[in-house]
Amino acid sequence: MKVEPLEYGDRRVYTVAAFNRGVATWLARLPTVWIEGEVTELRRQQNWQTVFLTLKDPEDGACLSVTMPRSRFDALRLDLRDGERVHVFGRPELFEARGDLRLRALSIERFGLGEHLAALERLKAKLAAEGLFAPERKRPLPRLPRRIGLLTGADAAAKRDVLTTISGRFPPAQVLVAETYVQGPRAPAAIVETLEELAAAPEVDVVVLARGGGSFEDLLPFSDERVVRAIAACRVPVVSAVGHEQDTPLCDLAADVRASTPTAAARLVVPDLDELLQRLERAHDSIELSLRRRLERDRERLERDRRRLRGAPRISVERKRARCEHAAGRLRALSPRATLERGYAIVRSGGAIVRAAASIEPGGRVDVELGQGRFGARVEEVDDP
Repeated sequence: MKVEPLEYGDRRVYTVAAFNRGVATWLARLPTVWIEGEVTELRRQQNWQTVFLTLKDPEDGACLSVTMPRSRFDALRLDLRDGERVHVFGRPELFEARGDLRLRALSIERFGLGEHLAALERLKAKLAAEGLFAPERKRPLPRLPRRIGLLTGADAAAKRDVLTTISGRFPPAQVLVAETYVQGPRAPAAIVETLEELAAAPEVDVVVLARGGGSFEDLLPFSDERVVRAIAACRVPVVSAVGHEQDTPLCDLAADVRASTPTAAARLVVPDLDELLQRLERAHDSIELSLRRRLERDRERLERDRRRLRGAPRISVERKRARCEHAAGRLRALSPRATLERGYAIVRSGGAIVRAAASIEPGGRVDVELGQGRFGARVEEVDDP
């Protein structure tokens, strides 16, 4: 379609839409080209029909937006990541509604790892060999930290997310905020210094590194060797919440815990107060119920003991009485008196019991004891067999 200007006297004026359409028509005549650059800001969503990425010149930082149909991108099976160097074959086009220049990609070929990514891979392998990423180094987070250190950038949304979540979940929590550079060439040294100061602050039990999302280059300070080693050497556990979930700077590997977002990091370092109070209430009720049941059991046992104690003297007396009666019965059965009761008598002479007739003489006096009473007698005749 031919682009027609508006006539204002001798001046020919194009509307923005007409100008963009004209430029877009002109760009459509250009041939397809191959362009080399590093992949950054790769965005692919399952429900999107188009994949978006940015090609960046590693030499001077020049950028070019690239689009590609998702079906064609998926068919290439490249599994691209930020920082990789690629060759993109496509045609320049202008998005007329916004006047944005883009490269509509027809094909992408991996050229090799970008300089930064290659360096990071070498550093990652080196630090892993030293054991800085080993799982056995990871320390558990304190259940109720006395004080939380927060390392973040100035006026960062990440700081707001962390503080809002912590105050909402656990209002009594104390947070020591330290703002520093989190992007650019000065960031690594500043992060190391600030981390050491936070870890040395009184009562700080855990440190959170929080930074929102950004390009691959924006997050490079958190993969700096100095920062990674400082995190590994930190005297308190460190939670890394840098970038988005798909970002994995090396600080994530050295930290004791990795959080997908700053909000998730805040949830990790403090418990939910309402949930904690509910658990305490349930524990209180359980303990109270247990004590009540135990007291009831003790009361019943004491009542049984009381009844036994009240009946014990009587039972003991009855048992002793029975034993005494039994002993008395035996004594009565063996007693001479019992023999006398059966009709026998005891004869004494001179106070001694007469055991043989020969021991007395006729005319002698004897005393005879019966079962009931006694009497005196004189011997008239002695029969000694």
